[in-house]
Amino acid sequence: MRSTQQVVSDFRRNEIVDAARTVFARRGFAGGIIDEIAREAGIAKGTVYLYFRSKTEIYKAVLDRDMESLTRGTVEAIDRAPSLKDKIAAYTLVRLENAEAKKEFFRIMDGETSALSIPGKQYRHWLREPVTRLAAAIEEAAQNGLIRPVPAEKVAWMIVDLTRASIQQRLSGKDDALAREEAEFLSSFIWAALSIEGPAQGQGDGRCST
Repeated sequence: MRSTQQVVSDFRRNEIVDAARTVFARRGFAGGIIDEIAREAGIAKGTVYLYFRSKTEIYKAVLDRDMESLTRGTVEAIDRAPSLKDKIAAYTLVRLENAEAKKEFFRIMDGETSALSIPGKQYRHWLREPVTRLAAAIEEAAQNGLIRPVPAEKVAWMIVDLTRASIQQRLSGKDDALAREEAEFLSSFIWAALSIEGPAQGQGDGRCST
């Protein structure tokens, strides 16, 4: 059983994190000062420091909670999808829609100081479960002859990288396609590369060149 103090502490931390996300999205990291975060949360500035030592620590708490939530949503979407092609489309759509909904906050990740950089280990942790799900689906599809034989985990990480590159392009304003349109393009492109009838087919005889 959790104590009343633990419940209150978690509630207060969540209030601060929610307020910080709003402030960072509005002001950026540099402009989002602790005073404004406290005002947004409806608490005293000193109370913020009871839970977080610095603005950077608050930012990382916002990012960690958002990414953990995104991971759960991504895995659920992959699990609901019936086929490999659908699972790839589900992954790309969830990630693109999330970035679109929180694009001001995501820009902080790409445009602020190195102090806010995400350690590679942490990044892989957030993606490990979705990658495992995708790799398992790729392996199963290859075993059933639905796609050509490929290194499943490597391909799963390539799907992650392609999706991330698309998100970065959209955040830079170089891509104005709707998230669903972009997800359909990405998943179709990836499926064409995996398909037995795709780039790996023999010249004119319809057979896999491998």
